[in-house]
Amino acid sequence: MIAPDDLTACREAIRHGSRSFHAASHLLPASVRDPAMALYAFCRLADDAVDLQDEKAAAVLRLAERLDRVYAGRPDNAPPDRAFAAVVETFEMPRALPEALLEGLAWDATGNRYATLSDLTAYSARVAAAVGAMMCVLMRVRDADALARACDLGVAMQFTNIARDVGEDARAGRLYLPTDWFDRAGIVPDDFLAAPHPTPQVRAMVRELVFQSNRLYWRAEAGVAALPAQSRPGIYAARFIYAGIGDAVANADWDSITHRARTRGRQKLGWLCLSATRAAITTVMPRSAVLYARPLPECAFLVDAAARRAPVWQRREPVFEGLARAAETQRAARAALIRSSARSS
Repeated sequence: MIAPDDLTACREAIRHGSRSFHAASHLLPASVRDPAMALYAFCRLADDAVDLQDEKAAAVLRLAERLDRVYAGRPDNAPPDRAFAAVVETFEMPRALPEALLEGLAWDATGNRYATLSDLTAYSARVAAAVGAMMCVLMRVRDADALARACDLGVAMQFTNIARDVGEDARAGRLYLPTDWFDRAGIVPDDFLAAPHPTPQVRAMVRELVFQSNRLYWRAEAGVAALPAQSRPGIYAARFIYAGIGDAVANADWDSITHRARTRGRQKLGWLCLSATRAAITTVMPRSAVLYARPLPECAFLVDAAARRAPVWQRREPVFEGLARAAETQRAARAALIRSSARSS
């Protein structure tokens, strides 16, 4: 399915770019692990292609063109593109899922802020829950309940990432915590970005986001029983490793401004062992009623797409609405900065 050299390149990209997933992937069967490497490498490429560029909107538009060529069967001559094209063809990957990811990156490119927790959940659905739904497709799982719990896990993992990176994001001029939380705390968001400090109010926001992620990790766990038995240890591992990052944030007294939470190799090894044990228990335990909870409203479109309730090839045009204008604005600002620098030198 995937050319060996392309798969090797994808593995290397994940080994260096996503250590938590790389650790969890060791517990996945090869039939899922290899296409998952291709999927995560393409997602990593997409994230880096935007995050590392000054003109982010233009970068997202280029990614959309690359995705067009993947779905046309003419991927770019690059390992992640070729490998992901093989995954798309083999697993009949609904286009709405990777397009949702690009929509989330477009929101990043245009500097979106999120007024409420629901708005933040909608963003997390695109950049993380979409990946969870795609992982289900790789496992040949199209059951709506299992997909809903996979989306819970994706949102939980993104909440954990945001809680860990509040200071790093602020210093880069990015704000993901809901702005209405700042309003209630009497903090002007732009003032926080100008001088981020781990005040009691900000620590309380970080704590609330970690609590929200833990609620979703608990819901997501119920869905593991609906996955193929061989895949359960790897998904449990992702759940425990990312929740462990949230525990590290808690151990820092919710200060993710001056401290970036990290987990150690020995901890990951312990979570891998716990995951194998939990997967064995799941095999003999009755399914939890939580499995059948409704999907998060912000994730329902992903569940419908992956469960084939939406057309596989439907292109969601609003995804990139206004992005071309944002790209032109960013190019103009970049050109103006270059001209200003040239004059001053």
